[in-house]
Amino acid sequence: MKFYDALQLDPAILKRKSAACGAKREKAYYWAAMAARSVLIVSFAIVFISLLSNLFGADNTPLAVALFCMMLGIRFVNFEYCAGDSLLTLAAALAILVLAPSAAAAAPAVLLIPLHFGAFFALLYITTQRPEMGNGGLYSFAYIYLTGNPVFGEALLRRGLLAVVGFVLCGGILLLKHRGQHKATRFHHVVRRFDLTNPVHLWQLRMTLGVSLVLTAGQMFGVERFMWMGFACASLLSAYPYSGNTSVRFRQRLVGAAAGCGAFFLLYLTTPEAFHPLMGPLGGLCLGFCTDYRYKTAMNCFGALMLGAGIYGLQGAVILRMVDTFLGVSFGLVFAALFHRLAAVRLLPQPEGE
Repeated sequence: MKFYDALQLDPAILKRKSAACGAKREKAYYWAAMAARSVLIVSFAIVFISLLSNLFGADNTPLAVALFCMMLGIRFVNFEYCAGDSLLTLAAALAILVLAPSAAAAAPAVLLIPLHFGAFFALLYITTQRPEMGNGGLYSFAYIYLTGNPVFGEALLRRGLLAVVGFVLCGGILLLKHRGQHKATRFHHVVRRFDLTNPVHLWQLRMTLGVSLVLTAGQMFGVERFMWMGFACASLLSAYPYSGNTSVRFRQRLVGAAAGCGAFFLLYLTTPEAFHPLMGPLGGLCLGFCTDYRYKTAMNCFGALMLGAGIYGLQGAVILRMVDTFLGVSFGLVFAALFHRLAAVRLLPQPEGE
């Protein structure tokens, strides 16, 4: 396998290939590819996000982060429509990501649930036909992150211009990589197939309702960094295939968050202050070697806590991260169980004879 081809593979695949090798040299080859892949992604992320933040303002860094993730994802996973409808879908998704968070921040409390529900369901429905490919997690992350960082006025205009740049970049990648696929599939074909007995559509409904409720609760009760609560809840509900039991991921999320917060706390205290800004990129580099959900959760804490420590202090950020995570996964666990019970009665096919 060429080294360039190895760089395109997921760390889980590279680890399996390394484990299957007998020679130390071959094992080292795949580990080198994993390391190079991680360094290249983090380096490109720093350059890409810094450039867009400088051009469109630091308050629009969250959209730059979301666009970076979208660029990486859209290389491998498309929307499963023809090229024209895929471009329209991309434009609609970006419009939702730009407008809905700011609308929710300005809306009265009574409108928050329908606003989040409508915007988030539309986003999931148009972008995620196969949840197992990861689009659901990608676009839910973008929506929650931007909801936690709304902008207004001139900053919102700059965010719209940044979205146009994102459309050009992601649209170009989409056409380059996928223009010959799904030529006969139009968006209206997918709309006509909507059926809540379909596990994908049931998953979309559960994900939308759960995330809408947790974001609304966070905004209404003034929870600090409520988007962290949203991330934790979404991580439980995004698991696919659809299942009413989210207890395994509940435990994994809590263990991962505790490990990540603990590691960050110790490193922050034991390293020079000049090293602290590098802890976010360090988490990103380590993430490139992770295949277990718990380790991914732990490494994702580094970037979040690096920013949070500058606002709340080290201890405040760590405590807030753990509290928000616990609230989010606890809500997700209870919500998933209640939703599944109702769905089993109303929507899911019943065994014969019952």
